Amino acid sequence: MSAKGNMIEKPQSIHMANQEKEAIEEKIRQYRFIFEQAIDAIALVNKDGAFIDMNEAACRLFRASKEKLLQKHFQDYLHLVPEHIFQFQKQMLHKFGSYDDELVIRLADGETKHVQLFMRRHPSFDLYIIRDISSKKVLERERSINETLFKDLFNRAGDSIIIFDARGRFIDANPSFCASVNANKEELCKLSIQTFIPIEYHHLFEQLLLMLKRTGTVSSELPFILADGMQKLFEMTLTANVHSGFFMAIMRDVTEKRNMEMNLQRSEERFRAIFEQAHEAIFICDDFGNILRANPAASRTFELPLHDLVRANLMQFIDAKDEKVRRVLRQFFRDGEIRDELTFHMPNGERKQLEFTSKKGVINGYHLTIFRNVSERKKMEKELREQEQKFRSIFNHAMDGMMLIDDEQRIFDANPVACRIFALKKEQLIGKRVHAFIETNHLKHFQTWLSEAGEEEFVMVDGKGKQRIVELSFKRNVIEHVGLMMVRDITEKKEMEERLRKSDTLNVVGQLAAGIAHEIRNPMTALKGFIQLLQGSMSHESETYHMYFEVITSELKRIESIITEFLVLAKPQATHYEKNDVAKVMQETVDLLSVQATMHNIQIEATYEPVPPVYCDSKQLKQVFINMLKNAIEVMPKGGTITVSVQHVDEGVRIAIRDQGCGIPKEKIKKIGEPFYTTKERGTGLGLMVSYKIIEEHRGRIDIESEVGVGTTFYITLPATNDM
Repeated sequence: MSAKGNMIEKPQSIHMANQEKEAIEEKIRQYRFIFEQAIDAIALVNKDGAFIDMNEAACRLFRASKEKLLQKHFQDYLHLVPEHIFQFQKQMLHKFGSYDDELVIRLADGETKHVQLFMRRHPSFDLYIIRDISSKKVLERERSINETLFKDLFNRAGDSIIIFDARGRFIDANPSFCASVNANKEELCKLSIQTFIPIEYHHLFEQLLLMLKRTGTVSSELPFILADGMQKLFEMTLTANVHSGFFMAIMRDVTEKRNMEMNLQRSEERFRAIFEQAHEAIFICDDFGNILRANPAASRTFELPLHDLVRANLMQFIDAKDEKVRRVLRQFFRDGEIRDELTFHMPNGERKQLEFTSKKGVINGYHLTIFRNVSERKKMEKELREQEQKFRSIFNHAMDGMMLIDDEQRIFDANPVACRIFALKKEQLIGKRVHAFIETNHLKHFQTWLSEAGEEEFVMVDGKGKQRIVELSFKRNVIEHVGLMMVRDITEKKEMEERLRKSDTLNVVGQLAAGIAHEIRNPMTALKGFIQLLQGSMSHESETYHMYFEVITSELKRIESIITEFLVLAKPQATHYEKNDVAKVMQETVDLLSVQATMHNIQIEATYEPVPPVYCDSKQLKQVFINMLKNAIEVMPKGGTITVSVQHVDEGVRIAIRDQGCGIPKEKIKKIGEPFYTTKERGTGLGLMVSYKIIEEHRGRIDIESEVGVGTTFYITLPATNDM
């Protein structure tokens, strides 16, 4: 009976054992599924740190297959963790049975990752749960950087920045604002913005707050009254909910800017007064000779009502077939300026001999021409020639100088003729008193004449110490507190009259040569040569003078570069147009300037799309690219990246050059390319002016996009046609 019972119990035990085995295996499969599907990387390592097993997340983390990881140790990825740190972690694990920490691991491809390591001890292995927190670290670092940058920007910004609540009470203010209102931060936090705003503007400020709450941002201008009673005008941009529901205002003192605008308006009024009251006829014309504007004197000179004159063409008053007329026109369009005289045919049939001076593109791209009727002078010269037979006019090309002076006789504006008469540059002449140039013996008479005005002759001493006889005429209060003085150099006239009195047979030919002598390079070459000789002769002596030679040489090179840029505008350039690949020209330019960029810690990143060939002069285009890339390098003293791209657009080919400099304010962008306008301390403004001229000759255009504090992008668009 017992044997039979044992036989019955044995199959039951086997069945139960099989059930338990299946349950255990099912449990193992469940744990294995959880192990493999876990989001965090899980690895089992032995006491030596060798991998025993790991899930798929661990393979993805370490970027290796399970077979390769089973041949590795965990320490193989801890090159960036000091050995004593890892040993300390293992000691903590064996001491407490678990330990958590953050580590930096380096993968086989060299990439580093920040991970959070959870270690758990087991009698036969150690369990490592590894979580990738690299993104979290990046976000924490960026947040820290952003907070630091905001604080640094807030405290260092040149513009005033304030934080305030919905009632206008100050929460915080940066040093620039404190300095602007002459108050410290502690005092401001007890006040509100309305404290500084005049009462009549409180309603406007309340409207701004309502609009700010509705739209989130608003801009306006408001006056602020300081503690000392002084009033300043601020341009402000308000932003809502910048932090904890508070508002922020970025403010800029535009008091001086508004004053400058008023002065500019006064200057325009002065120009208008001179234009309208000038004795000479003044025309503003386009390239085809169409008269766009004329003054009353022009109406009198050309015997036409002003409204008919501004609809006329200058060419209808002259004989276009005359050889002299053709020569004058060729010279004007070649040199950009001309001084001569021609016979003009008036509508009433009268012929007038007019002396004129013309300058190309001086007023918004249009040409300015000033005429003087010299018919009477010609008549007098004819009479003198008949009487003296060989006498010729000494005033063939004489023009008057004009100066604006204040009530204290200080010169605050002068035209180029006046500058030539006084032998001084305009900036040297402005601010000086007129009587400083009058010869000492004539000073008393000059002071008396000023009170009486009219016309008078005086002996003056110009800026070079040379005596000149000038004829002055003065009109007081052309506009309020401004007098107009006309200056006519009659030195040659006086000398010729003296010669005529001494001899009846004297033959004088007076010619005024037009043009600019390009001889400045000859003395410069001599200077450079002798400086090199001098430097060579002192090579064995002290190094004290080495810096001096470098400064002299660099300044001579700077003068030579300025002359070169100026000559590009002053004389016609030989151009050779042919089809070229703009991308190739740009790449050659980038290669040329890459060393200079690297020296300034600047990277030039260039991308080129397939573009059609452009009919151009590759040397001139390269000059434009060099000018703009050099400008980009110079505006990035702290380094950065210059991005260059060449793209095919509907209009042809567009080249973009983007820098990471300080940017250009909007009000200054429109002045870029004007003669001698520059934002650089030692710049001349000629580089971009030359670039604009070259691109214009290629029938292209230059556009500018800029954001202050971000950078500037120059877009050059060239046509892909071949009808040059």
